[in-house]
Amino acid sequence: MKERNYKRAITEFALLSCMVALASTAAVAATEADLPVIVQELVAPPALPAPITRKSPARVVVNLTVEEVEREIAPGTRYMFWTFGGTVPGKMIRVREGDTVELHLQNLASNKLPHNIDLHAVTGPGGGAGQTLIAPGNEAVFTFKALASGLYVYHCATAPVGMHVANGMYGMILVEPKEGMAKVDREYYVMQGDFYTSGAYRAEGLQNFDMQKAVDEKPTYVLFNGADGALTGESSLTANTGEKVRMYFGVGGPNLVSSFHVIGAIFDRVYGDGGVRYQENVQTTLVPPGGSTIVEFVPKVPGNLTLVDHSLTRAFNKGAVGLLTVSGAAQPEIYSQGLKTPLPVMAGAPVKAVAAAVPESAVPLARGKGVFERVCAACHLPDGSGVAGVFPPLANSDFFQERPYEMAHIVMYGRSGELVVNGEHYNGVMPAQDLNDEDVAAVINYINVEMNQGKPVLTPKMVSDMRQIKKL
Repeated sequence: MKERNYKRAITEFALLSCMVALASTAAVAATEADLPVIVQELVAPPALPAPITRKSPARVVVNLTVEEVEREIAPGTRYMFWTFGGTVPGKMIRVREGDTVELHLQNLASNKLPHNIDLHAVTGPGGGAGQTLIAPGNEAVFTFKALASGLYVYHCATAPVGMHVANGMYGMILVEPKEGMAKVDREYYVMQGDFYTSGAYRAEGLQNFDMQKAVDEKPTYVLFNGADGALTGESSLTANTGEKVRMYFGVGGPNLVSSFHVIGAIFDRVYGDGGVRYQENVQTTLVPPGGSTIVEFVPKVPGNLTLVDHSLTRAFNKGAVGLLTVSGAAQPEIYSQGLKTPLPVMAGAPVKAVAAAVPESAVPLARGKGVFERVCAACHLPDGSGVAGVFPPLANSDFFQERPYEMAHIVMYGRSGELVVNGEHYNGVMPAQDLNDEDVAAVINYINVEMNQGKPVLTPKMVSDMRQIKKL
């Protein structure tokens, strides 16, 4: 009798537990159904969606496309990128802690390959990769709860994963904390990636992916936002003095760690690994592949602040350079312009030779302008003014005016070590440029005439003679 009563109690308890579980599931389903639906507005980097002001969770619908697109990786150099949303990095997703994210991934019918997405903000096997692996012409949908605030990378996880990531398939998702984030004046979204092309750095024409370079971890390019010069010239980031700037910085990889640094700024706060804790007064922060950081700082003086990977040959030789152009009134008590005066001429000092003029009729300045815009402008800026402490000016340059032949030699063969231009010291690396005789002569003449009020000084024959002398 006692045994029967015991078994009945066990059965009733089990039934009650099932009823409670079903009721709980139904309640959760009802709660999810009651959430307001918000369709995420996706924008191209370095922009990102607006800060979240709501104080309660929502169901955020994200429509993300996979697009295989051919475009420039450097001026005159093209590459077939695999992208999320047509940009490198992929468009940022911005949600709130506690949100339910409904992600729609479309692999366009015009694509050649299957793709998927792995979001590091997802709690679950594969980060969504298994649910979203689709062939061209298909759409996958899955949902996940944004459980933890932070800045997270997403990327394609289709085999070979390294190849998909190396072709540009990465981006970031920001999960804001429930209490929101402190207001800032400017927000920017920047990611670094390493690219492996069959041709050399800035080789012209369409370049193919080189798997062996990727395996050997020897990138041709190391870039911010997917292109050489993507954050320079007219595409430079901007701010005003006294404004609080927040940068969401990540590394897609697939291989290289970044030593992220902004020349001329000290980070007031760095949220290491994209988490919630921060460190103050940081000069350079380390970000691994598949990792992120949030940096905040206030520019205090006007001028160009330079974004670099402080593994500096990546900046000087592979493209990891960007600019934040700061406007505002000078603050000489913080940063003075300095004084420049010529040193007295030493007895016996050699007199620099003045270059002989070349007839202007023999000089195609339009060709030189094209070479300058394609090869020089990304580092030395479109107006040739250079970047303080990084790239010496080519415009109004005493070095260029006095030594145009030496400048041609530097273009052809590169140069490392200290260089003094207009009294300022530069100690960097200039890589050799793969230019023919006509292009070398044209760009030197263009810079000398248009930026230094000089005369044409070189012909292709003279450049050819310089090469022959170098061989002797």
